[in-house]
Amino acid sequence: MAWARHAEIPLVIGFFVAPFEVVLAAHVVAGITTLLARRVTGRVLYNAGAFLIEVTAAFAVAGLVAGALGDPGGMPWPAALAGTLAAPLASTVLAMAAVRVLRRRMQIGTVVRLAARILVVGFVNASAGLTGYLVIANTPGAWPIVVAVSIGLVALYWAYSDLLREQRDMEALFDVSLMVARSDHQVAAQPAGKAGEIDTGIDLDEWNSIAERIKDQLAAGRVVLRLRLEVDEPMHVLVVGADLPDEQLRPDDPLLRLPGANVRHFRVTDGNASVRGALSARNAQEALVVPLRSGNQLLGLVEAHDRLSRWRGFGKYDVQLLGTMASHLATALDNRRLLATLRHDAYHDPLTGLLNRPGFRQIASEPLAERAGHPTADVADPSGTQAVVLRLDLDIYSTVSDALGYTWADRMVVAAGRRIRDVLGPGVPLARLEGASFAALLLDRVPDEAHGLAERLRDEASKPYLVDRLNVEANAMVGYACAAMPGDDGEPPDVDALLQRADVAVRATRGGEEVRGYAPSMGQIFLRRFQMVTQFRQALEEGQVSVHYQPKVSLPGKQVVGVEALVRWVHPEFGRINPDEFVPAVEAAGLVGALTSFVLDEALARVRRWLDEGIEISVAVNLSVRSLADEGFAAQVADALARYDVPARLLTFELTESAVMADPQRALPILGELHELGIELAVDDFGTGYSSLAYLRRLPVDQVKIDKSFVFGMGTDLGDLAVVRSIVELGHSLGLSVVAEGVEDDASRDQLEAMGCDVAQGYLISRPLAEDRLEAWLQARTARSLGHRDETVLTLLT
Repeated sequence: MAWARHAEIPLVIGFFVAPFEVVLAAHVVAGITTLLARRVTGRVLYNAGAFLIEVTAAFAVAGLVAGALGDPGGMPWPAALAGTLAAPLASTVLAMAAVRVLRRRMQIGTVVRLAARILVVGFVNASAGLTGYLVIANTPGAWPIVVAVSIGLVALYWAYSDLLREQRDMEALFDVSLMVARSDHQVAAQPAGKAGEIDTGIDLDEWNSIAERIKDQLAAGRVVLRLRLEVDEPMHVLVVGADLPDEQLRPDDPLLRLPGANVRHFRVTDGNASVRGALSARNAQEALVVPLRSGNQLLGLVEAHDRLSRWRGFGKYDVQLLGTMASHLATALDNRRLLATLRHDAYHDPLTGLLNRPGFRQIASEPLAERAGHPTADVADPSGTQAVVLRLDLDIYSTVSDALGYTWADRMVVAAGRRIRDVLGPGVPLARLEGASFAALLLDRVPDEAHGLAERLRDEASKPYLVDRLNVEANAMVGYACAAMPGDDGEPPDVDALLQRADVAVRATRGGEEVRGYAPSMGQIFLRRFQMVTQFRQALEEGQVSVHYQPKVSLPGKQVVGVEALVRWVHPEFGRINPDEFVPAVEAAGLVGALTSFVLDEALARVRRWLDEGIEISVAVNLSVRSLADEGFAAQVADALARYDVPARLLTFELTESAVMADPQRALPILGELHELGIELAVDDFGTGYSSLAYLRRLPVDQVKIDKSFVFGMGTDLGDLAVVRSIVELGHSLGLSVVAEGVEDDASRDQLEAMGCDVAQGYLISRPLAEDRLEAWLQARTARSLGHRDETVLTLLT
């Protein structure tokens, strides 16, 4: 406020005892002298003009009121009172105009409250001065009474001013809290930061406004706000008010090393030499200093230098206000760091520090949306630069985690992330999606450049990894998708669509071609798989799915000892679907239980019909890893055997080592229950796993099946021949029967027979046959005779 407090009293008396010129000069000189005493030098001209306008407006209003009362030559007291009230209102209007010129907003409610407060204070002061003057002028001996009344009014005013100050302090505290809350809201809305960095989101302009508000409320000549933006970094300094000298502060500055979180008041008159030196370095006479702490961590400091509005300097109210504000600011900084940490954790992978899937989606959405909103010829032209989403998958993660544990697998993932980052550089958004899968966003790249970078990534990620002093070989597959290719709706694809396309490209990679770019034809893979999964139950009900049987014969007797039940699906749209395609999809969708139940029922029904004909042939059914995780599976099998009245010895379950290794602690008890029922268990694809010997002795198995890849190579590869011979000898040494699958020629059969292999299965004997064709095959190619159990035995005709 331009006019000095209590200026109404001398002004109202001046109307009666002095002419306009004298009152004007006295008012201007007193006001400027007060400002200079308070060391307010930046607004002297503005305040001098305000003082002139105050007195001019006051005498103008007083003259108008006096004329209206019919006494233009004199000065009636209502005119003096009205003129006195006009002075602060005129300065207020001038201040509002200045705010408007500076293009700063001020709410109407604030203006009304300010004008009302000015009128109330001005009316009390003017009334007191006017009453005292009239009493003394009319009754000269009454001055002691006027003095007593004045003392009472001063005491009342002092009490009122304290209440007013508390109200202003509360408003200031509310304003600071509101600024902090707005800043926190902006922090919470900020996007994910760079990988490995926690962005506290401190807006220095916002905190500069907070420092301005503290300075105005404390009427300080300078406020210095020191903030530690990052841990173990020097504090950032914000200065509001008088310039802070450039002199470097000493490391042991007493104003910067405060214990606790209380406000300290330092003065040059305290007598402490180090404090005087610290204040002198700041060109200040006194300072209020309070640290901003979160527990034992120093987040910053607030310094207020040289109070201007009181001769006695900073008081207890200033100390209390600054302490309360500092508590709010410390809480705000602590909350800001917590918000930044939570935001970082929400958008980053905790293992590698890279972006996670939500973080990658948020980071990549903005540049992709910008390019979609500003299409260019380059985007439409596949040969031009464009955005590319690249995905890399390591195929060794699950194997390492199973063999050595997740700790070592995680270390390998961290190492892979570092290698990818080294190839891409620091500015490329990189994310770990899940497991050992990574994604990156490349901007302004031509397809050939993206393909070359993908090959470099694949080569680097495929180098051996040192895991627990072991060199682990790895293989990486890379797929990428370009944003120039429109989506199904003709619009540019978003992040999720590009990630899905890159995933399709990864799945389309094959041996010898581990880097693939997405092509529209690949998109049919997902659609086809989705249709298979959603239509599978309907296919079971409508008879599209059937069971074929591949015979198994004993060596050397050539008796048909069993069949393997193999599922087949003839789709009305896709035709005959390979089991290698639909079985994994059905298993991933959680429908493998229905498939296993269907095959088991069909197989047991077939065995029952053979038993009714006096023929004893066993049937083998393949087991899924999900079946071995079902604690009620053994009970379901026992119920099925009872329903079809089939002896348990005529049912064989074939399982792969990988199915058991997926969760051996859960699989082994279930296998034990099946074995106790009398069901035979066979290890399928034996020799292809990593822990065959370690787990073979623990599994309650009766058979091992030699993988067909070794049988195929026996005739041309001595290594495969040695593997087959070793498996036969190992199986027999453990008391197991050995089945060779993939027997396709007489030479292989003869070699297996010479090794002592027990059972052969393959195209040499028969392809998988539908039930009716199997009956025809049995009648045409087997001879019937009675066995030792007086049951019909089927022997192949030579």
